[in-house]
Amino acid sequence: MTDVAESSTSQLAYGPTDWDDHHHLPTNTGLTNEKITMWAFLGSDCLLFGSLVSTYLLLRNRVGPSTRGPTAADLFDIPFTSVSSFVLLMSSLTMVLAVTSIQRAEMERCKLWLLTTAALGSIFIAGQVYEFTGFYREGLGFTTNISSSAFFTLTGFHGVHVSLGIVMLVTMWVLVSGGYLGPDRAETIEIIGLYWHFVDIVWIVIFAVVYLIP
Repeated sequence: MTDVAESSTSQLAYGPTDWDDHHHLPTNTGLTNEKITMWAFLGSDCLLFGSLVSTYLLLRNRVGPSTRGPTAADLFDIPFTSVSSFVLLMSSLTMVLAVTSIQRAEMERCKLWLLTTAALGSIFIAGQVYEFTGFYREGLGFTTNISSSAFFTLTGFHGVHVSLGIVMLVTMWVLVSGGYLGPDRAETIEIIGLYWHFVDIVWIVIFAVVYLIP
């Protein structure tokens, strides 16, 4: 009787699920703390990328009084970059399919789409490395001139974001394969999806501003 009374008192004091419920609980906004944190991070990243894009626009045609060499715009391969961009955008579709699959408890499909998204991201990074290598062979390095420094900083910083996203995706694949992530924790995959979609949207802006606008 004493144990029953103590259990009842505990439930009244702390709620019936506070000790045992391992799911993420929503806040007053209707979102979990984890999702709010990701949105806050993406908001701060918008400011950072905005400053990098603005800096590039100001410096894109400047080579400096004591430096020589081409600018990045002189060496762009628009068809190649367009294909690379299409690959990255397609990864957003596969990311949506991964989130949908885990919500439907289709774990094998979830693993497939996670791996596919990571593979498409890797192809994009490989294309960026190939592009940068070609620029370097043509005499355009990070310190060649002010314009090249702004270009490599902007696109390289985005490449780091994509690389981090690939690491996250592979980690999610390992967790799903090991049974540590299931439909009850689908929001974890959804949060990674938010990050991945943000990276894709940022690249659309970079591609339009840097590669397409004269």
